[in-house]
Amino acid sequence: MKFKAERATLLKALAHIQSVAEKRNTIPILANALIVAKGSTLSFTATDMEIAIVEEVAANVSRDGATTAPAATLYEIVRKLPEAAELEFEVAEGGAQLTLRAGRYGTSLVTLPTDDFPSMTAGQLPHRFQLSGLALRGLIDRTRFAISTEETRYYLNGIYLHAAEGDGGAVLRAVATDGHRLARVEEPIPSGAQGMPGVIIPRKTVGELRKLLDEESGEVEIGLSDTRIQFKAGPITLTSKLIDGTFPEYERVIPKDNDKVLRVGKKDFSDAVARVAAISSERSRPVKMALDRDLLTLSAASPEQGTASEELDGERVQYAAGPLEIGFQARYLNDITDQISDHVEFHFSDGSAPTIVRDASDGSALYVLMPMRV
Repeated sequence: MKFKAERATLLKALAHIQSVAEKRNTIPILANALIVAKGSTLSFTATDMEIAIVEEVAANVSRDGATTAPAATLYEIVRKLPEAAELEFEVAEGGAQLTLRAGRYGTSLVTLPTDDFPSMTAGQLPHRFQLSGLALRGLIDRTRFAISTEETRYYLNGIYLHAAEGDGGAVLRAVATDGHRLARVEEPIPSGAQGMPGVIIPRKTVGELRKLLDEESGEVEIGLSDTRIQFKAGPITLTSKLIDGTFPEYERVIPKDNDKVLRVGKKDFSDAVARVAAISSERSRPVKMALDRDLLTLSAASPEQGTASEELDGERVQYAAGPLEIGFQARYLNDITDQISDHVEFHFSDGSAPTIVRDASDGSALYVLMPMRV
C-alpha cells in the first residue's frame, strides 16, 4: 500500500476516527484504525464494538492495499505536522510497519493484521429514510440533556426515536428522560420512517453523531433494524448498536390538565434564576417560584450563605391564575430554558405535580419537569 494525502484532509478524518477507537486497549486491534487505499479514495474505520465510524477522503493512491495503525497516535502525529504538509504513507509487501514521511520527518508505526479488525457494517437495515442534518441536530440538541446517566436503568441511557401520532398527524419523535425531567421533540415524519421500530440510540452514539452534524448540514441517510442504526452524512458513515431494552410509556407521565399558565421572557427568566441560584454552590439547590397575578418571585436559600430573591413583573410576566408556590432544581430549569428561543411557557397544576414547559413559538417540543420540595 502506498499513497499521498494532504494534512488538512487527513486531520479532519482522523479527529472523527480517533474519538471512537477504543482507548482502554483491552483488545489491541480496537485501538487501531483500519486504513484502506483504493483507486483515488482512502477510507478510515474505527470501532469499539458498540459504534463503528467510516470516513472516506481523497488521496493520491499509487498502490492499493490495507493496514491497521494506532488511531490516537496517528492523529497526534498528523496534528503536530506543519499545516501545509503533504504526507506519504507506505506499507511494504508483507510488511508489519506503516511508514509515514512528511518533508524531513519520518516515522514507522507497528501495524496489526487487517483480518483481526472486526466488522460492524454487515447485515440488513430494512428501514431507511432521509432527514436533514438541521432537523436531526434539532432532535438531538433539544433532548440529549435529559438522557439519564444512571447505569442501572440502562434503557434510559439514550434517546428513544420512533414514529408516533402527533396533534397534526404522523411524526418522527425523539424522547429522553432521567426520571426528573423529560424532553419530547417532533419532526414531520420522513418518507420511509412510518413502519420503523422504536429504537433507543445510546448516549455515546448521540454524542459522536452530534459532532459530525456540525460539519454536515445536508441530507442524512438513516438505516435501521431492531438491533442497529446507521447514519450516512456526506463521506462519513456511523453505525451503532442499539440499547436492548424497553423504553417506558412516557406519555403516562405527561400531565393533561395543567391549566395554570405562566408566560415569561426566556432571557429575563434564565438570568434571574442564575442570580438567585448563585447564593449556593450546590448544583441541586432548589429555586422557589412564587406566583401571583402577573408577578413571579424567584428565591433561593442556603444555610451557609444566606438568601436571595428577585421579582419579575409587568410586561415581562403573564400569569392570570391564583397564587402558587413551586420549586425546581436550578440546573434543570436552565437545561430546559436553554432549548427555548424567546418566551417560555410553564403549565402548572399545583405545587407538587409535574409541570409542562414549552417554547411559546415552537409547538414541536414539550418538556416535563418534576418539582422539588422547598
